[in-house]
Amino acid sequence: MSGRPSASRRTIIRGAALTPVAGLGLAACGPDGGTSAPATPTAPVDLGPESAVAEGGAKLFRDHNVVVSRGADGTLKAFSTICTHAGCPINKLEGTTLVCPCHGSRFDATTGKVMQSPATVPLEQVPVRAEGGKIVAGPEA
Repeated sequence: MSGRPSASRRTIIRGAALTPVAGLGLAACGPDGGTSAPATPTAPVDLGPESAVAEGGAKLFRDHNVVVSRGADGTLKAFSTICTHAGCPINKLEGTTLVCPCHGSRFDATTGKVMQSPATVPLEQVPVRAEGGKIVAGPEA
């Protein structure tokens, strides 16, 4: 027998049980939030018909990590939906308020501004335009 004490069965089981939980927590709050889509479109992306976003409203496009809003004057604005606090993809839109599922940060979908912490930095603005009756987000081709 060696001079060092062996781990008890309880210690081994507790360690095995906690390891997967810790790993999941890191994945959910990692820089890409476990998503394979980029934080903002890197090429022009057709988001659908202009009518998809009502005047004074907003629409979340989860597959492209973008929210698009339309002002009362018809102007379109778009923002990345990757939370500036921990990099989680935002998947909930309540009216024109984006809600991050990781830590509860809230953002105004019409301005990108933080409405509730822990985030302190506004969302990144994304170029958006109406083109041929469609909403197109991302850089010009």
